[in-house]
Amino acid sequence: MVNEIIKKEETLYERLKKEKRPIIIYGMGNGADKIFDICDNKSIRISGIFASDEFVRGHSFRGHKVKTYAEINEEYPDAVILLAFAVFRDDLMQKIESIASEHTLLVPDVPLFGKGLFDSDFVAANIDNIRRAYDLFADEKSKSVFLDVINFRLSGIPKILRRCETDRAELFENILSLGSCEDYLDLGAYDGDTIAEFLNYTNGKYSTVTAFEPDRKNMKKLTKQFGSLERCVLLPYASWEKDCMMKFSGTGGRMSCIDEDGTEIEAKAVDSLNKKFSYIKMDVEGAEYETLSGIRNTICKYKPKLAVSAYHRVGDIFTLPLYISQLNSDYKIYIRHHKYLPSWETNIYAV
Repeated sequence: MVNEIIKKEETLYERLKKEKRPIIIYGMGNGADKIFDICDNKSIRISGIFASDEFVRGHSFRGHKVKTYAEINEEYPDAVILLAFAVFRDDLMQKIESIASEHTLLVPDVPLFGKGLFDSDFVAANIDNIRRAYDLFADEKSKSVFLDVINFRLSGIPKILRRCETDRAELFENILSLGSCEDYLDLGAYDGDTIAEFLNYTNGKYSTVTAFEPDRKNMKKLTKQFGSLERCVLLPYASWEKDCMMKFSGTGGRMSCIDEDGTEIEAKAVDSLNKKFSYIKMDVEGAEYETLSGIRNTICKYKPKLAVSAYHRVGDIFTLPLYISQLNSDYKIYIRHHKYLPSWETNIYAV
């Protein structure tokens, strides 16, 4: 069944190879660079690039003058648009939907970290693990989301991803069911947005809150927001499979990550804290697998509820649920996708 479902859509780059219409990239930055590189490697010609009006300053990107959408519309009325940045705000979603009503709009899904591409060759090489992960999921909604995300990543068709979105309220009400005495661990706490979300869904009731945030600028924001919260400990660590020093690039944003060219910081395995946690959230920019390895004893002993980002590396969507099940086979495992283009905010939940 899995084989049949994931093969029904033509893959994005197969489609682009055959495309006779001009192919235009919407957006600049790291995402656009990755799409340009992939298209160059696959001999797919990019005809131009545009940005939102406020970012157009007469400059060039990858040898193309950056134009406005109006200019692209006039020059290439039949263009195929490739979205090269992440969208989650309602106003931007509406803008993307407006463009999609006028052009064929596709969304390449490229890994945030590491190498590889989620294409038909990758799926073929990993089909057994994809099937095993599919069979792990505890409800039909999860199985449907899993297949929709895979089909979206293969095809780049945004409506496939949009149809499997779930509101985060459904997650807290039907899956995590947080109580009033949780010992919460937030790995990759950023500026405290997920601590605020946790407090909102527990009506401000909890036992303890512990947070890891290795980025100094983010830690300042986090401390300003929650430094005075009772029974809350904020730690300047990266999470990893063992205690060590490692290189880290702090951007002061959401994309801070382990980086060989960064500055040295302290990393910790959660197990080394020797503390019981009842709920652990991790959004650690591609270090999820290693972080889980560093929580193995806690998971085996206490079986904390888990919320794990599953979109940073090319195979996370199936490697992470398989690894969680390996660490504690008693878990019920779910997957949900929350509103985002491309398939960011696709997360694994284990209870």
